[in-house]
Amino acid sequence: MRNCSASFLACCVLLLASLAGGEGLPPEKKDNCTYLVTIETTCTLGAETSSHVSLRFGDTNSNDILVRHLNSKHVRRVDPLDPVVLDDIPRKPFQACMVDEFQVMGQCVASPICYVYLKLTGTDDWRPGFAQVQVLEGSHLSSNYFFFRRYLPRHVWHGLDVCDREVTPFGIKHKRKVFVKKPSKF
Repeated sequence: MRNCSASFLACCVLLLASLAGGEGLPPEKKDNCTYLVTIETTCTLGAETSSHVSLRFGDTNSNDILVRHLNSKHVRRVDPLDPVVLDDIPRKPFQACMVDEFQVMGQCVASPICYVYLKLTGTDDWRPGFAQVQVLEGSHLSSNYFFFRRYLPRHVWHGLDVCDREVTPFGIKHKRKVFVKKPSKF
């Protein structure tokens, strides 16, 4: 009995020693980050929309964040010429000549955001000007501005990807990005 308890004690000491040294523990990773998405709607006649807009963005490490119905995440409207907030009252987003901000939560990216795609689902047209995604937990991971400046096609992902590109004698070659449906959480 005494031999068994000594062995148990020795195993416990070894386990504690390995845990104290950091072995056997996965690196601490934050699951969710907060993103501030800024989207401008151009001033072109008919540029506004009341249709649902979805957003997809991510980094080179295949961290893909999907936001369905971005309209419901609207935080505030800002003046496009002066970054002072016009109001904090949630209003209908994607009006002509307006810049809207949205706050979304999602898994954290490991490298700077290098692609942004928008998807318009509805019957009316929409012409976004630019989109930018800022990571509130790490500004070095935020995206640059992605410029659209054209009417988006409906029911398809449309955007820009500057992640994996290679300069060849024939121009810039982009690796094709394939989005896989993730299983839904219950």
